Amino acid sequence: MSRTTFSFLPTCSVSTLAGRLLIALAALLLIAGCGTKPPEYDPTANWTAERLFQDGKTEMNAANWRVAKERFAAVEARFPFGVYAQQSQINLAYCQWKDKEPELALATLNRFQQQYPGNPSSDYVLYLKGLVNFTPPSAVFSGLTGQNPGERDVRALRQSYAAFTELVDRFPESRYTPDARKRLSWLVNTMAENEMTIARFYYDRYAYVAAINRAQSVITDFQSVPAAEPALYIMMMSYEKLGMTDLRNDAERVLLQNFPNTTLISNGFPNKYSAWNPLRLF
Repeated sequence: MSRTTFSFLPTCSVSTLAGRLLIALAALLLIAGCGTKPPEYDPTANWTAERLFQDGKTEMNAANWRVAKERFAAVEARFPFGVYAQQSQINLAYCQWKDKEPELALATLNRFQQQYPGNPSSDYVLYLKGLVNFTPPSAVFSGLTGQNPGERDVRALRQSYAAFTELVDRFPESRYTPDARKRLSWLVNTMAENEMTIARFYYDRYAYVAAINRAQSVITDFQSVPAAEPALYIMMMSYEKLGMTDLRNDAERVLLQNFPNTTLISNGFPNKYSAWNPLRLF
């Protein structure tokens, strides 16, 4: 009787399987570790509030807005009740404004006013709020297009007006008040121009009642502004189009009384676009 020989596949011991599992686990951990970015080293981690603040001022004076913002934000976060925290918040708002982040700057200033209503720098905070919203026209582009500031959205200008007015009323002796007064004069003229622009828009589209209402607001809401002359002319012409002769004559009388050298009655409005602007052809 012959003996049958069976061959078996080699088997692994328990210890061998455990070793292979450990090797596979180590490989997975190594791969995962390669994809994880190590935390960045912060050289300012042990800096004092004074050092952070002074370094922020140095960067701010050098117009390095990004680093300056980081320094002032760090002072606020690490030393919120320290002597440098309040000024850091103001400086942060200034840097945000200069770094073309007006919304963040205004949010920072509003937060400061809520937290520190009696701060000695409250006059500067109001002045800075006014500056953030104050956007004078570009002389180059307004000269090419014939656009004046009154043709733009004036919501920000109204907010600027409110901030400068509060500054002048609350802090008449502030070092920032004289400049605020000058800017207020520009803002009043600009907002009146805006009302005048809307009045003419309505008039050109035969909405004479709406044109009269807008022109009237220039006369009643703003005193001694250049826009009063065309506003009175708009009122005169709108009443004429509506066939309201008495009111038309009253508007003309007031126009001539206040602007005896006006040329609007004889010549009408000049073309509101410059020679370079193709819209003047339409």
